[in-house]
Amino acid sequence: MASKGLRVLSTGLQPKCSLSYRGLFQQLAKGGTVTIVSKRSCSYFTYVPEEPPETAGEVRQMNLCQAVNNAMEIALQTDPTAVIFGEDVAFGGVFGATRDLATKFGKDRVFNTPICEHGIAGAGIGVAIAGSTAVIEMQFADYIMPAFDQIINEASRMRYRSGNTFTSAGLTIRAPSGGINHGAIYHSSSPETFFTHMPGIKMVIPRGPIQAKGLLLSCIRENDPCIFFEPKILYRSAVDMVPTEDYMIPLGKAEKIQDGSDLTMVAWGTQIHVLRDVAKLAAEKYGITCDIIDLRTLNPWDMDTVANVRRNRLKQLRSFSA
Repeated sequence: MASKGLRVLSTGLQPKCSLSYRGLFQQLAKGGTVTIVSKRSCSYFTYVPEEPPETAGEVRQMNLCQAVNNAMEIALQTDPTAVIFGEDVAFGGVFGATRDLATKFGKDRVFNTPICEHGIAGAGIGVAIAGSTAVIEMQFADYIMPAFDQIINEASRMRYRSGNTFTSAGLTIRAPSGGINHGAIYHSSSPETFFTHMPGIKMVIPRGPIQAKGLLLSCIRENDPCIFFEPKILYRSAVDMVPTEDYMIPLGKAEKIQDGSDLTMVAWGTQIHVLRDVAKLAAEKYGITCDIIDLRTLNPWDMDTVANVRRNRLKQLRSFSA
């Protein structure tokens, strides 16, 4: 078999999965690239808590949903122009990501909208053009499609089309994404790839609570509009000791979270944890050691970090759930 493009269904580690990992690693040993596409019936991962930075002061245990909430609270505290709106956000949202924010900051800054994603996006663009900060929520990433025209034709192109006279830099679009056990077809999408090919807008997905807080604050303060997808399966299952202070994580910069010598594995969001399990299995059963790179920002992606790691090897595995 040619090893330049093997497409494999399934990334889980359950015994009933159709994938033979021995065969997979034999193909990888020949060189080339393997693309893994997740299959819901085989989904499985182990979340390993991330250590806070050594320079972090006070920390508090937070799951990913609480870390997102904390980031938005800090944004509202530090930016008097910031507003948050979307479907049910004044009530806390479907998953509780905006819980208590309307009580703390008032319903003129955290408020509900009609069920109209196109209108939510358009209103957010208008707020940003006027010079304020808009953090808008699409209740599920699946339903971002009605807002596609506003995001692509307006938000991402506003700076260019106006010769930098106007900009939607103050716009951040949040959305829960990815599969979960009871999500079914209309609440399980990972549509990030639609937005990774569009100049003028940044696409960000965190792997855990520490990353979520720092990356979301960077998105909110970024000089370009941003889309921030939150893997809903990690909302409760991912728990870190998160710094309570205000901090940001740079956009457009990938992070190598594990060193290896045989294979480079690249992913983002939930799939990082799947790859950690795969890397552990590869090391224990086949003696293969793997680099793992978390892209974090998909648009623009950090080509230098990936290229530098791959320079001395030909084998790469990319894992995604989109």
